[in-house]
Amino acid sequence: MPDTATSPRISHVSWGRLDVADGDKSFKDAKLYPGGARAWDWNETGTSHTPGIQPADVEELLDHGAEIVVLSRGMNERLQVKSETLRMLEEAGVETHVLQTKEAVAHYNDLQADGRLVGGLFHSTC
Repeated sequence: MPDTATSPRISHVSWGRLDVADGDKSFKDAKLYPGGARAWDWNETGTSHTPGIQPADVEELLDHGAEIVVLSRGMNERLQVKSETLRMLEEAGVETHVLQTKEAVAHYNDLQADGRLVGGLFHSTC
């Protein structure tokens, strides 16, 4: 992956929909990272609202060079984050932000606009 890869900007978020400006992509749940974006399929890692975001969910963000990670908890903050996930990110020296989805999108876009190597997991419903 080239060092010049930038993180895609989120152009819109609403219940059940997240639009990414780069490539005009839309997702319900999304993984964004330097150089790209894709659907976040919880079935890949067995993720559910409880116990929440797992270390395996964020590994792809780090593999793509994210130095900052934004984790969204959903519009109503029902999605939890496993303590192991936060511990893994801390041990890796990754700046981490856990926020309600609209707040997470705004913060992610601010970091992205500053040219930071940011990755994020975004849940657009509950």
